[in-house]
Formats: sequence, structure tokens, C-alpha cells
Amino acid sequence: MEYVAFAFAIFGFLAYLQSSSLKRRVDKLEEQLAVMEGSPLNEDRKALQKAATSYIGRKVKLEMKEDHMDVDIVMYGNTKHGSNTIIDADEEWLLVHIVKPKGEMDKLIRLASVSSISEVQE
Repeated sequence: MEYVAFAFAIFGFLAYLQSSSLKRRVDKLEEQLAVMEGSPLNEDRKALQKAATSYIGRKVKLEMKEDHMDVDIVMYGNTKHGSNTIIDADEEWLLVHIVKPKGEMDKLIRLASVSSISEVQE
């Protein structure tokens, strides 16, 4: 009987250590998030989101980040044979209407995958 109580005590101690370790990790992540709120990365994201909302309904050229390339946007929408038009934008997503030589489509794109947005002069 004493062995069972000893085993429960050990398991209880291990559970306590794991939960306190998890608490420290969460606190560390919250600190990093608080630092990121004032970072230039966050300011760039806000500026990009503001630009996207100001270009709603207009034809734009979208520059995608290297690891988030989209064939429809890069190959068709940003050329003289097609166009990208922002239909809607929020803090995380862009809804883009893409006109291609062989048709049209709407695509939902994560704002984090876009590096820059510029209006197309016709």
C-alpha cells in the first residue's frame, strides 16, 4: 500500500513540474508577443492592410513573398494580359478577382504572403 502512495506522489510531482514548465513557456511567449506588437514587422503589416483596404475595387499589382508564390497572381494577374482587383480586405485576408486570358477567378490570399501592393495605372 505504501508503494502505491509513493507512486502517486511521484506522478503528482511530475505533473506539477510539467504544468509549471508549461506556464513558464506561455509567459515567455506572451512577453515575445508584447515585444512584437511594437516591432517594425507589425507596422509593415498594418501599412499593408491599410493599403489593401484603400485599393478595394481597383486594379493592383501584388508582389508575393518568395515562399508564398501564387501562379495565377504572378503569371496572369500582374501582366498586360490580365489583372488583379481587390474585392475585399481585412486584417488577415485579401479577396482578389483575377482576370486571366482564359477566364476569371476569385482567390482568397493571406495578407502575410504579400510583400507589397501597388495600384496599376491604366
